[in-house]
Amino acid sequence: MNLSAIKTSVVALALAVTLSGCSVNPVTGEKQLSLIGESQELAMGAEQYVPTQQTQGGRFYVDPELTLYVSEVGQKMAEVSDRPDLPYEFVVLNSSVPNAWALPGGKIAINRGLLTELEDEAQLASVLGHEIVHAAARHSVQRMQQGMLISAGVAGLGFALSDNEWAGLIMGGAALGAQLALAQYSQGDELESDHYGILYMKEAGYDPQAAVELQELFLKLSEGRQSSFIDGLFATHPPSAKRVQENRELVKKVGAGGYRGEDVYKRKMAKLRSLQPAYDAHDTAMKLASKGEMKPALEKVNEAIRLLPREAMFYALRGRIYQEQKEAEKAAADFEKAVELYPEMFKYRLYNGLNALRLNNLDKARENLTKANETVPTSIAFLRLGDVAVKQNNRNEAIAYYSKAAEAGGDVAEEAKRKLAALTQ
Repeated sequence: MNLSAIKTSVVALALAVTLSGCSVNPVTGEKQLSLIGESQELAMGAEQYVPTQQTQGGRFYVDPELTLYVSEVGQKMAEVSDRPDLPYEFVVLNSSVPNAWALPGGKIAINRGLLTELEDEAQLASVLGHEIVHAAARHSVQRMQQGMLISAGVAGLGFALSDNEWAGLIMGGAALGAQLALAQYSQGDELESDHYGILYMKEAGYDPQAAVELQELFLKLSEGRQSSFIDGLFATHPPSAKRVQENRELVKKVGAGGYRGEDVYKRKMAKLRSLQPAYDAHDTAMKLASKGEMKPALEKVNEAIRLLPREAMFYALRGRIYQEQKEAEKAAADFEKAVELYPEMFKYRLYNGLNALRLNNLDKARENLTKANETVPTSIAFLRLGDVAVKQNNRNEAIAYYSKAAEAGGDVAEEAKRKLAALTQ
C-alpha cells in the first residue's frame, strides 16, 4: 500500500463510512470507526517496518543476542494480548534517543537508549506491553483515520541531534512509516495502553508494579526537562500525573508481585553497557559537530571508533565531519567503511553517493543513490540521480529523476523544478 492510496481512503470519509461502518476495538470491545481494514493494517506494518527502522537509527546489529532477548520478552507479552495472532516482531534500534514505537500489525521497536534506562525484565515487559496495546487496539490506525499525523522530524543535510534528520526528505510510504513512529498519542490512547499493558503483565507473570515505577520515573524526568527524553519518548508518549495515579490504582486492584528478572536483564544488557562509552563519545561528537566545532568532534568520534571499530554509525559521522572540513577523499573512505559494515542502511548509501558525486565519481554515485532509494526513497537522492544523468548525457533519465524529486516539498523540490524546466524548455 502506498501513501497516496491511504490518503485517498481518508479523504473519502463519507464513502468509507458507508462501506465500512463501525468495527469493534479488539482490546476494549468498544465500537469505533473503521476506514482501514485489517488486511490493509497488516500490509502497512509489513511494508514499512524495515524503512521505518532505518529512519529511526537502523538495527543494533552489534549485539544481535539483545534483540533476540527483547523479542522473547515481547512474544511472551503478545501471547496474552487481545490479538495474539498478529504477526508481532520486535527489534532493537541503534539510537541513543530513549523511545519505543509500534506500527500497525504488531511491528514494534525499542531504542537501545531506552533499554539502558530500564532496570529489569519486568520494566522491559511494561514498555513492550504498552506498545503491544497500541498495535492491538489499532491506535496508530485511528490516528491516521482522524488525519492527525504530522510531518515527522526535520529536513536537512546538516548535523542533527536526533536520528530523524532525514524525515523531511523521505518520500512515499516510508514517510508514512516515519510519521506513524513519531506520532504523538492522545492521553486516552496512553491511558488505554497503560491499563491493558498492566493486565497483560499480570497475565504473563510479571510484577505490574514495574509499570508504575516507570511512569513515576518518566513524570519526574519530564518535570526536570531531560532533553533526550523530551526529544524521544515524551514527544510520542507524553507522561502525566493522571497516568501515574491510574496505574497505581489498577496495580492496587490486580495486586503487585510477580517476576522482576533483574539478574537476567543485567546479563543480557552487559554487552551494551560495556559499549556505552563508545556511544557516549559518538553522541558528544554529534553535539559538537552540530555546533560547528569540528576539531573536537573529530577527536571524540575517533575515540568512539577506537572503542568500537565495527560500528558503522561512527564512520558515517566521521565521514560527515571530513566533508565539513573539505576532505572529500577521507570522507569517501569512511562512507565506504560504513557501507561495508551495514550495507542495507539507506543513510550510509546516501552519504556515500552524495560524496561520490562531489568527487565526480558518477558510477559510484549512481550505484549508492539507487540502493539508498530501494530501501528509503528520498527527494535528495532522486535530485542527485538527476544530476548524475545530466552529467552522463541521459536527458530522459534526468527528466524522470527530477520529476520525482519535484513531487516533494522544500528546497529540494524547488531545485528539481528549476532543473526540470531547463531540460524541457
